[in-house]
Parts: sequence; structure tokens; C-alpha cells
Amino acid sequence: MDMKIGELAESADVTAKTIRYYESIGLLAEPARTASGYRDYDDAAGERLRFIRDAQATGLTLAEIQSVIEVKATGSNSCSHTQALLERHLDDLDGQITRLTAARSELAALAQRAAKLDPAACTDPNRCQVISSQDA
Repeated sequence: MDMKIGELAESADVTAKTIRYYESIGLLAEPARTASGYRDYDDAAGERLRFIRDAQATGLTLAEIQSVIEVKATGSNSCSHTQALLERHLDDLDGQITRLTAARSELAALAQRAAKLDPAACTDPNRCQVISSQDA
């Protein structure tokens, strides 16, 4: 069943602008054209768009998705390539969690410090005693 760009966009829950962009960067093949020049998409285009959307939801970038598509285009199994990409994203996410956990601990310590300070004792016109070092 062939579709026009608006129908494809609706079926894949993306915009027509997104489809044209994906075509421009090679994520989606240029479709056939009708005699009047309209893009004419097949079901495979819808499947590709849903794959792109699902891959983005995992955190993969468009460049990484393109690399998976390229591996598939060679006839190779892309699973190990995709697994390596996902593992790299997991490592990055674990690092972010570690940094965020440390930042949360620092903020919690500052909040506890703020609760114990006397606002009347904050006399420095340039600094807040909550954020100033404890030694100042």
C-alpha cells in the first residue's frame, strides 16, 4: 500500500518535515514519485521510520542509527554492533548517574547547612553564607 508523506508521517507518529530531513541525511531512502511529483512511500518506509523512532528512544543518535542501518545494508547481522552502541550508552549513563549522585550529596549537605545557619548572621554584601565555604 503506497502512501503520501502526510499519511506516512501520521502512521509513524512523526512530522513530514522529519521525513524530509531523514531523506536528506540518508536515513530514509528517497521514495518513488507519482506522475505529479508527490512522494510515494511503501510499507518499508513506515517500518524504517518506526525503527528510527524506537532506536532514538533507546538513546541512540541519528549517526549511530545510520551506522546500524549501514551494517544491515551490507547483509551483516547488526546485533553485535547495536549491542556495543547500547553498552557505550549504558557506560555513559552510569557515569552521569555517579556525577549526579555526587552533586545531589553536595546539595543536600548545603541544604542541611542552610537549615542550621542564622540568616541574621549573613552580613557579607557579596556572598551568601550558605554557599560560602565553612572556613570563610
